[in-house]
Amino acid sequence: MPVPILVQSPYLIASVQSALTDADLIGLQNDLFAEAQKRRSHGVVVDVTALDVIDSFSTRTLRSLAAMLRLRGVETVIAGIQPSVAMAMVELGLSMQDVRTATDLEAGLAYLRARPHGTVDRGQ
Repeated sequence: MPVPILVQSPYLIASVQSALTDADLIGLQNDLFAEAQKRRSHGVVVDVTALDVIDSFSTRTLRSLAAMLRLRGVETVIAGIQPSVAMAMVELGLSMQDVRTATDLEAGLAYLRARPHGTVDRGQ
């Protein structure tokens, strides 16, 4: 199921509303990368608030997306990781190392708006 990508210039927002298959995750990664380049976006927020599980493939795909976009000067923020999901990720040894995270979509957008354009943070 494709994830809609909303444009809030100069940012993109992808709000994941349900669990995604591996193919859906790869599609999201490709779509966000292409859209960010096409629109010359300064930042991307991937909102995962609705997810109650983030597995190793999802984690790896989101980290890869952030790394690809970072190389193009686009900051990525993963927003809305639920507390129970965060605890499970840590217990499983999964990390969003070098990827900026935020408590929710609003905080993710606030972070992007506060940083100077053309600079990319290395994560938390």
